[in-house]
Amino acid sequence: MQLVPLFEDRRLAPILEKVQQGERLSFGDGVTLFRTPDILGAGYMANLVRERLHGNATYFNVNRHINPTDVCVASCRLCAFGKKAKDPKAYTMSLEQVWETAGRGWTEAVTEFHIVGGLHPELTLDWYCEMLRGLKARFPEVHLKAFTMVEIAYLAQRSRLTIVDTLLRLRDAGMDSLPGGGAEIFIERVRRIICDHKIDGRQWLDVARTAHQIGLKSNCTMLYGHLETDEDRVDHLLKLRALQDETQGFVAYIPLAFHPDNTPLRHIPKTTGFDDIRNIAVARLLLDNIPHIKAYWIMMTPKIAQIAQRFGADDIDGTVVEEKIYHDAGATTSQSLRREELFRLIQQAGREPVERDTLYRPVERTQTTFTVLV
Repeated sequence: MQLVPLFEDRRLAPILEKVQQGERLSFGDGVTLFRTPDILGAGYMANLVRERLHGNATYFNVNRHINPTDVCVASCRLCAFGKKAKDPKAYTMSLEQVWETAGRGWTEAVTEFHIVGGLHPELTLDWYCEMLRGLKARFPEVHLKAFTMVEIAYLAQRSRLTIVDTLLRLRDAGMDSLPGGGAEIFIERVRRIICDHKIDGRQWLDVARTAHQIGLKSNCTMLYGHLETDEDRVDHLLKLRALQDETQGFVAYIPLAFHPDNTPLRHIPKTTGFDDIRNIAVARLLLDNIPHIKAYWIMMTPKIAQIAQRFGADDIDGTVVEEKIYHDAGATTSQSLRREELFRLIQQAGREPVERDTLYRPVERTQTTFTVLV
């Protein structure tokens, strides 16, 4: 006999009925979930969906972040990472430095390189293609998850190519999939304030659509905790859901908490653990067609990411190694976690650790080698 939860907020009862029957939630349902004080009720429903999809598994991978440059032509108010070319603190790696960084100082066999950076005014599409080819030559078994939709659009513009031709050149050079960054929040009212130098929300979705149409998978994100409203958050999630209905190209969704330190928006309070958990739960309930919800421990802290495994998340990200973008914005978490630490976090949350590759195929590991179980 299944127990019926006693909700603190009665508005959740009809949402639970939809969840139990597998019905799609509405815009209004999303707003209710973002506004309810009953985080346990929202989490209960999100966990139902999470366990329906993934049982007791929590996924992680052994990955490394590579940020080839922090030089950026944009001046987004949300960003503490990008710098102008003349800034004495700015850096740009050579190709040899990128390749050396990829293999430096990490004894575990990495299955993924996560590659993003600034919008550099001089680095060309040919340079990035050579970087990818060099990585593939040196690390042929490693999946290259590279370049946000914003970077793709910028490279296309600079090269005077279409989005599809730019993506095809990068794919042929070794790009295997795309991360989901740069989406921020799609609503134009807020986007004009926090990231007016980037492509708009419609363009971000168009780049993702094109990538999916040529067979490239990607993740997707939303940046929350700045100037957006609850309605803006729901609008963003439903636009991702609509594109997923069309392409089935999104592998995972990652809610990203805004870190205001060292940005022009430093006066905005940081997100709370309550808000971080809520964003995980609401995403799992609204994004019924995106397989995985990731609790990104770099931004949430390992402790919150661990708790999130009971509130809708089924992934805790990976070893990461040397993350720069959010640490420049004041993140105080470690820049890496070892595989054994991720195992411990997952197990102590009562979940079963499952090592995966970028596309969520199980990985079987023997010391420093790995086999992807197709």
